[in-house]
Amino acid sequence: MIQLFDAVFNGISTGAVLLLAALGLAIVFGLMGVINLAHGELMMLGAYTTYVVQNVSKSAGGIWFESYIFIAIIAAFLVAALVGFILEKGVIRYLYGRPLETLLATWGVSLILQQFVRSVSWILVIGICLFALLFWGAWWLISRRSDFERIKKLVLGIMFPLSVGISIATAFWLGQTYKLAVTKPWFGAQGVDVTAPKWLRGGVDLSGFQLPYARLFIIALTIICVIGIYLFLQRTTWGLKIRAVTQNRSMSASLGIPTQKVDALTFALGSGLAGIAGCAISLLGSVGPNTGQNYVIDTFMVVVVGGVGKLVGSIVAAIAIGTANYIIGSNTLGTLVGGVEPLAGIFKFFATTSMAKVLVFALIIAFLQVKPGGIFPQKGRTVDA
Repeated sequence: MIQLFDAVFNGISTGAVLLLAALGLAIVFGLMGVINLAHGELMMLGAYTTYVVQNVSKSAGGIWFESYIFIAIIAAFLVAALVGFILEKGVIRYLYGRPLETLLATWGVSLILQQFVRSVSWILVIGICLFALLFWGAWWLISRRSDFERIKKLVLGIMFPLSVGISIATAFWLGQTYKLAVTKPWFGAQGVDVTAPKWLRGGVDLSGFQLPYARLFIIALTIICVIGIYLFLQRTTWGLKIRAVTQNRSMSASLGIPTQKVDALTFALGSGLAGIAGCAISLLGSVGPNTGQNYVIDTFMVVVVGGVGKLVGSIVAAIAIGTANYIIGSNTLGTLVGGVEPLAGIFKFFATTSMAKVLVFALIIAFLQVKPGGIFPQKGRTVDA
């Protein structure tokens, strides 16, 4: 019985992480119909942000280190939301209504973000910032001219290669002058570990069974985020606009709702929630460039099984999938059935992380054959393109 309780608790905490990530994905997918394959990398960015905040706080010591996790949650949300906002403005908004192109574009962005984390160094950051300053600064200045529309192609043809050339030359000079101090990658390809504050180590002892503080914290964080998202969607003006656009984009636009702003805000909000999820998973294990890939498929499954755009459905599906994954993968079912063969042998065969996922996915496929709309399917007018 203790083993079952342990498996259920750990499964719920895993489901809490999935729910955190799926919340943003459910909102984005429900509103815009965008299949964002870079969602896992947004989680990864949140996890790396937590790592950076932890290192800065550790050098400060004392109360700063003990409370860094709260700063990290805010920082992870802001970093992921900013990247999501840039992604929506720079890529996604040009691909609405073209799901295949969106799928490929976000997959490419996910690969770029993974490689960026592996390669990021001072020289790369300086080069990117210098290019942005030169190109966008010049663009902003020249756009104030009255004849900008007439000369903008000429400006683009001159400033883009010029900014790229100056940035590369500056980066090359810095690399030759300061060498390893500016060329060494910040993170590299290997995983990094995030040290939890002292008050998140250990756990609550219940008659020989321990509830880890870190997992209890993740569950509490998920509950707070769910309540916050619910209140935002139900009690704020922007939440009302998001729900209106979700139900009928054309009618909302005709009533004066700025659908493009709503899209950008929603994408940034969903990305920020992925960042918080990344902060949470950094407490469960090492953080690496592929961290998000371990969760993104399960996150999509949560959205599909729960019902697209349904908050309650996402909660139920996340807890169910997380718990099922852990109970099957830890062979808890095999232990419970004891010597009942061949049932115990079947459960033992699936008692690994990868095989548990296979069984859960098979169950999800079977479930979707019965209820293709998920646990809580959408009703009424569907989202248009």
